[in-house]
Amino acid sequence: MVSDVVSLPEEPLDSPPQPASSPAVTPPVGEAPGAAEPVMVGFPPSPAHRWRRGSWQTAPENRWSFRHLREVVPTAKVRRGSGAGVPLPAGPALDLRLPVPTAEGERPLRDVLHDTVTDGFLVLHEGRLVAEWYAEGYGRHDTHVLMSVSKSVVGSLVGILVERGAVDVEAPVDRYVPELADAGYGGARVRDVLDMRSGIAFSEAYTDPDAEVRRIEEVIGWAPRTDEALPTSMYDYLATLRAKRGHGDAFEYRSCETDLLGWVCERATGTRLPTLLSDLLWSRLGTEDDMDAAVDPAGAVFADGGLACSLRDLARFGRMILDYGQAGGEQVVPGSWIEDTLAGAEDSRTVFADSGHGEWLPGGAYRNQFWVPEASSRTLMCMGIHGQLVWIDRVHRLVVVKQSSWPRAQDLTRLTATFAAVRAVTEHLTTATERVTSG
Repeated sequence: MVSDVVSLPEEPLDSPPQPASSPAVTPPVGEAPGAAEPVMVGFPPSPAHRWRRGSWQTAPENRWSFRHLREVVPTAKVRRGSGAGVPLPAGPALDLRLPVPTAEGERPLRDVLHDTVTDGFLVLHEGRLVAEWYAEGYGRHDTHVLMSVSKSVVGSLVGILVERGAVDVEAPVDRYVPELADAGYGGARVRDVLDMRSGIAFSEAYTDPDAEVRRIEEVIGWAPRTDEALPTSMYDYLATLRAKRGHGDAFEYRSCETDLLGWVCERATGTRLPTLLSDLLWSRLGTEDDMDAAVDPAGAVFADGGLACSLRDLARFGRMILDYGQAGGEQVVPGSWIEDTLAGAEDSRTVFADSGHGEWLPGGAYRNQFWVPEASSRTLMCMGIHGQLVWIDRVHRLVVVKQSSWPRAQDLTRLTATFAAVRAVTEHLTTATERVTSG
């Protein structure tokens, strides 16, 4: 079951998506298809219907665990600061019956949200809140795991540190982390890591239990250990990675790059990442709630996918990016950093196309830990597995936020439907604005 919030208050996927092997089906919140009992309901829940370390990221457990990250893995607090949250002023409510063209024909937006296993959906247009929708059991002040949307948050922090002179994007990462000088990352520039163009060997194949992206989850405690020889610290694991080609050449999406950026930020400032994120970013956005940051046994933040926050606060982050880095009348992220992200390097789109990602995101690019989805637009995208999305469209002054619990990490059917919903919302709001302006 889900609930719609239409009375507004005053105030990639990680790698090329894979086709779905079955139709999109949305079970009730926390319930497995065919299960006799809901997941994590009862005092205590029955053993057969509790979340498990080996499967908490997949259905049915993830409909509960994604909203309860701090009950599943160790987390540090990224404090929101003091004072009241900055209001999100209400605009004309978006009708969730809005038709969305899909492969099955036109469907109401509300049904698309169901089909794409949405937990929270929010739209800001011209700075005003026009849609806010929550699945049952997910509330306004609850946090939801961001998965790889976390990368864009960390990339924004790097931009702040670059502006302050603490980090030099042209410097080798081993200037900040000397123990990497003789490792695979030796000689890689911060810029190479920001744009995922290091030469490091790291597989992002989520369905392969031996891929490095799954091994690092064992290292940090997100999955049961299958190899006791693995390090028990994420940073120690990064030092074991080897290079397979020269740094700075090809684009290849790898989560380990963001984890290294977190390490660079800590070493460059002498400050732990939760404090950096709070002091330089989260507390300056007018947020209402603290953010969670998953940590490994050594206290290192899982920077590539371990942040969790409320739906509204994620929208505030998107609005700050939309407003060229400004929030509450102050410059949070340098506007020049956002412009650089939109523009990219001269060859950003070429190497992106050569990587194979151009097949599902034609004309796209990747820069500063953001996806740049279209060559002719002024749009940035933050995206994570299992259906996490922040869509930031500067031309149409639009921010769309979607938090989800897809059963599989990647699902082309649900991704396509999500993009169709974003396009339909954009066209509707743009047309309505033009109608009001011309009238």
